[in-house]
Amino acid sequence: MSDYLDETINVYRDAALKPNVGLCCTTTPVWQLPGLTIPKIMQEMNYGCGSTVHPRDLVNDPNILYVGVGGGMEVLQFAYFSRKTNGVIGVDIVDEMLTACDVNLIESESENDWFKRDFVSLRKGSALALPIEDNSIDVAAQNCLFNIFTKQDLQKALKEMYRVLKPYGRLVLSDPVTDQEMPETLRNDDRLRALCLSGSLSLEEYLKMITDAGFGTVEVRAKRPYRILAPGQYDTKEMIFLDSVEVCAIKDPMPSDGPCIFTGKSAIYYGTAEYFDDDKGHVLLQNQPLSICDKTANALMDLGRQDIHISPATFFYDGGGCC
Repeated sequence: MSDYLDETINVYRDAALKPNVGLCCTTTPVWQLPGLTIPKIMQEMNYGCGSTVHPRDLVNDPNILYVGVGGGMEVLQFAYFSRKTNGVIGVDIVDEMLTACDVNLIESESENDWFKRDFVSLRKGSALALPIEDNSIDVAAQNCLFNIFTKQDLQKALKEMYRVLKPYGRLVLSDPVTDQEMPETLRNDDRLRALCLSGSLSLEEYLKMITDAGFGTVEVRAKRPYRILAPGQYDTKEMIFLDSVEVCAIKDPMPSDGPCIFTGKSAIYYGTAEYFDDDKGHVLLQNQPLSICDKTANALMDLGRQDIHISPATFFYDGGGCC
């Protein structure tokens, strides 16, 4: 096993034995769902940087996989939407974290009338070799884990997620990213990598690795300020700003002209005709914004028309539009 993975196990073994509320800093509110009570210990052990629980993904009684269970908060939230035996599978490589998650889930059963402990199956395993059958999962998720990996291991982890998902299944991710150059001294610091800081890729590279794994559609659902690596505190000559992103990757067929990546761009036609049709499946009604993927945005800009406005990326996509 690589040194940085050994260090990661050490960090999260300690965090399982003694909750470390400062280990990560979730940038989204904890979901408040009717009838759901989240034990305090789970919130203290919420070692993520965003949220991967989105109700619109969790329809039709899904089979759910969550990798890197932490204190079990998101496992419990997922179980809220899949109330069946083994409806949620939680995988972790750290024995102490699996034990802590199990204890917390038992406490959750006493605090939630609807929840049964057997809704969740906890399994020991690595994200690089998941103990899960092919094409068996509807929704897979990880929160602030994949940024720990080297590029080679991240490639393996993404391919593993792709393998276990059913066709059109969804992979929901939350990770830190940075568009600045990470100094090699920081990137090669095993502890900082384990702490979800120095392994961060640029958003562009992060998305490319996801699509290179085979995912035909990717949605950037949120991008928020996360951490700052400042000179004097870290081995860097300039301030390095990290953002946390929430992304959904869909296992649908890869389009012949490349993946569809939605970063929150819209097209608005403001010409004199009732609508504009590009003859490629995109109909723009007069002064009605249409969400479009980046590929379509580039194609429309290449037309050189003066009556179509393409908005910049907002890094917030909430469904709708067309590709």
